[in-house]
Amino acid sequence: MGRGKVVLERIQNKINRQVTFSKRRSGLLKKAFELSVLCDAEVALIIFSSLGKLFQYSTTDLNKIIEKYRQCCFDNMSENGDLGEHQSQSLYQELLMLRVKHESLAQTQRNFLGEELHALSMKDLQSLEKQLERTLAQARKQQVQKLMARVDELRNEVHKGEEVTKQLKSKTF
Repeated sequence: MGRGKVVLERIQNKINRQVTFSKRRSGLLKKAFELSVLCDAEVALIIFSSLGKLFQYSTTDLNKIIEKYRQCCFDNMSENGDLGEHQSQSLYQELLMLRVKHESLAQTQRNFLGEELHALSMKDLQSLEKQLERTLAQARKQQVQKLMARVDELRNEVHKGEEVTKQLKSKTF
């Protein structure tokens, strides 16, 4: 009797999510080791947890494997005439910067939603609180401006209604 099919979606419970991450990370590291031993393959595995903690495994020097990967990928692109070496290096660097920026923004968004706050220092929490207070103040200011604009519109409508009423009264007398 086997296990049922696992639904692949984000685990909502933080504790269960962390336990699953830990178990699956261990299993993935074990598989990477087995692949390297059984097939005499160079293997590099890099994992970042949701908190940004780094886990890595490599059969040889990780930097050498990454360099080999970059050369392989960019040499293939250059052979096809798609990109020059300089352009490909530039695009790769830009990709890395965008990934870091994306992760940073995603982490900030999670923090704004009240998630993963336990990893923040007191100073970070105070900074987050100030940002939220500024955002809330801006939202309130925008709301007040919209309400005031609506009040002005309604006053104008009342004034027009009073004018129409005066005109009708003057015509009837």
